[in-house]
Amino acid sequence: MASPRTLTRRLVLATAALMTVAAGLAVHLLAPPGVVIDAVGDILYAVLITLLVLFVAPQARWWVTAAFSLAWCFGVELLQLTSWPAQWAASFPPVRLVFGLGFSPWDLLWYAAGVALVVAIDGLLIRGRRARLDA
Repeated sequence: MASPRTLTRRLVLATAALMTVAAGLAVHLLAPPGVVIDAVGDILYAVLITLLVLFVAPQARWWVTAAFSLAWCFGVELLQLTSWPAQWAASFPPVRLVFGLGFSPWDLLWYAAGVALVVAIDGLLIRGRRARLDA
């Protein structure tokens, strides 16, 4: 059984993940296409993946969280070098939101930025909570 602290952490992570999905859908559906919007979408995707990794493994070290998140994001981006994501999206269009369609090396940079953002904020929040508990 998970501790109350872990349950609270998971609730916060789930809420943040849902808010990230809402923000990503808003960007996808409402913002005009362009390089900046693509970057924002990539960052939000990486943020979501990192939040999900933290949800599954809330006690994992920061570098494990970052490694798993980057591995997923980079793997999905490299998968776009094949025709599979486009075929899947042709059959079920929402798949495009998860797997994309075309490879872009810039996406790798934005994924790293999104992962770093979440890991840094999570680390600051955890250190802040520990400092309050120690005081």
